[in-house]
Amino acid sequence: MNIYTTDKIRNVALLGHGGCGKTSLAEAMAYLSGITSRLGKVTDGNTVSDFGKEEQKRKISVSTSVIPIEWEGYKINILDTPGFFDFAGEVEEAISAAGAAIIVVNGKSGVEVGTQKAWELCEKYKLPRMIYVSNMDVDNASFRQVVEDMTHMFGKKMAPFHLPIRENEKFVGYVNVITETGNRWQGKDVVECEVPEYNKANLQLCRDTLMESVAETSEEMMERYFGGETFSEAEIRAALRTNVCDGSIVPMCMGSNVLCQGMYTLLDDIIKYFPSPENREVAGINMKTNEIYHADYDFAKAKSAYIWKTIVDPFMGKYSLIKVNSGVLKSDDLLYNVDKDIEEKIGKLYVLQGNKPIEIKELHAGDIGALAKLTAARTGDSLSTKATTIKFGKWEVPKPYTYMRYTPKNKGDVDKISQALQKISHEDQTMKYVNDSENRQMLLYGMGDLHLEVISSKLLNEYKVEIELSEPKVAFRETIRKTSDVEYKYKKQSGGHGQYGHVKMKFEPSGNLEEPYVFEQIVVGGAVPKNYFPAVEKGIQESVLKGPMAAYPVVGVKAILYDGSYHPVDSSEMAFKMATIQAFKKGFMEAHPVLLEPIVSLKVTVPDAYTGDVMGDLNKRRGRVLGMNPAAGGKQVIEADVPMMGLFGYCTDLRSMTGGRGEYEYEFSRYEQAPSDVQEKEVAARAAKVAEGSDD
Repeated sequence: MNIYTTDKIRNVALLGHGGCGKTSLAEAMAYLSGITSRLGKVTDGNTVSDFGKEEQKRKISVSTSVIPIEWEGYKINILDTPGFFDFAGEVEEAISAAGAAIIVVNGKSGVEVGTQKAWELCEKYKLPRMIYVSNMDVDNASFRQVVEDMTHMFGKKMAPFHLPIRENEKFVGYVNVITETGNRWQGKDVVECEVPEYNKANLQLCRDTLMESVAETSEEMMERYFGGETFSEAEIRAALRTNVCDGSIVPMCMGSNVLCQGMYTLLDDIIKYFPSPENREVAGINMKTNEIYHADYDFAKAKSAYIWKTIVDPFMGKYSLIKVNSGVLKSDDLLYNVDKDIEEKIGKLYVLQGNKPIEIKELHAGDIGALAKLTAARTGDSLSTKATTIKFGKWEVPKPYTYMRYTPKNKGDVDKISQALQKISHEDQTMKYVNDSENRQMLLYGMGDLHLEVISSKLLNEYKVEIELSEPKVAFRETIRKTSDVEYKYKKQSGGHGQYGHVKMKFEPSGNLEEPYVFEQIVVGGAVPKNYFPAVEKGIQESVLKGPMAAYPVVGVKAILYDGSYHPVDSSEMAFKMATIQAFKKGFMEAHPVLLEPIVSLKVTVPDAYTGDVMGDLNKRRGRVLGMNPAAGGKQVIEADVPMMGLFGYCTDLRSMTGGRGEYEYEFSRYEQAPSDVQEKEVAARAAKVAEGSDD
């Protein structure tokens, strides 16, 4: 692959709803530019970008892939992102490396939730964008409907660059709004034709909108427009480029991915209207001077880059995908990793074409490439020279809230699973695995059920270890509500020394649910010698780990040792510890024991129309709605306190309730007494565990 300077580079992310045609669009572009000799299909599992086993098996994109395309002396880095919400982290990574976005809309399905989310992301990161309507060769695909819906939703900045020409219900060509000419496809060629009569009225409307936008770019243009002058094609294109780059106009074009129709114009439009990195800003902090460093994709400045994605493949090895923020990187350069405080020789430089690494000599500012085998490097790390150490800000990684318990199918695989998950976590920042030692379970966190399913499948197919996912245990607690007064005498006689320990104790609520217990002794007259007090406390320490009620940890208990007796020969620390353990069991059960359940503070963000359904569902989960606050974009944030056990499976339910538009987050708030029916059920379910003294 040739070396490209900053002005000849375009970094474009493909965004949109799952199944709208992003991967087949990337495939059509790759085929046209000569990367592949035949057009791959998602259904056949042979596309350039969906190279992972999971992607080929499920026929969906699971991770972002890069396809660098050479077109008319320019390099276009296409970033094909997943459309399913479970892989939102991959989309965030791609956007951090992109300079513009194409939002793909299926001409048949129209504007979907994923389209809105893609738009919101472009707004959030101020990305220039273009709308591409796919599947125009399919019956009842409507370009006009998509234009109307997009204009209705996002305002009047939509500008159709093309209008479809149909004959006998077939998509045969398009009208170019800028040049006002008709074009037809004949095999691979495009030939000019007359503009059909039915297109003329619509063409005039679209052209008027475009001309108004062009006129608004400067006062001189405005005067000429009102003076009735017509602009030349070059003037129109120059003005439109300004408008597209600042987001005041969003071009709309269309095509058919499977027939490769509309691709030439789309690739040309990417080069004509999207900004090169030299027109965009990027800044970091110079760690030596503590000043802001404007890298701004300037090839003349000191070398700097950041790692926007990591690929860890059991067969390919590890690749750190980088975007060069300034300077020119060359093979064998020494780069300093600011985040890990380590200097590494980068060895060879690559560009990745799907999963195919192509070696190159240098990468200019603004370009996307890959480095192999950077051992310490992780996604989000900043790379620079030791002389000018630059640290770039990290983008927002979506937080995973869906979790399940995982157990190894084969007990001997525990270490292998841990290593495999560690490798996957380098690649996927939205996955977390936690050892919940308190409840003796291992938890796997992800962005949704599909995400967790993919991770489980990946472990089996790529790392040859199998896990089983199940419902996680809820971290209940036990405490007491009343007081009790008990005594216990531990006595054993068996040849030689016996065992003797006798305690009289009171148990009452301590009022502090943060601490397991408070121990006090008010023994008078040496009934229990001082040297046995630590043994009594040790007995309480052990008892609170698993309560006598349902083998859950105990909190908020005050234990008072007030009397007892001892034997000068047979008493020992062990005997007093055992006496305390038994006294605790008895005293705890006599002091009106209750189960406490964890309560979380939940925030659900949904469009206005769904608030009733969501609140009704939260009531079913024993949630208490605390209030609603309006949010941007006609949404409401519902705040509620919900028992942790009511949140299992919430991600899937919320998505189905809101058509995928709802989002939620929560954090642990406090413990509250569980209702009696929940308590009874839980105590009955755990009875065997209390008897065994186990907790699995």
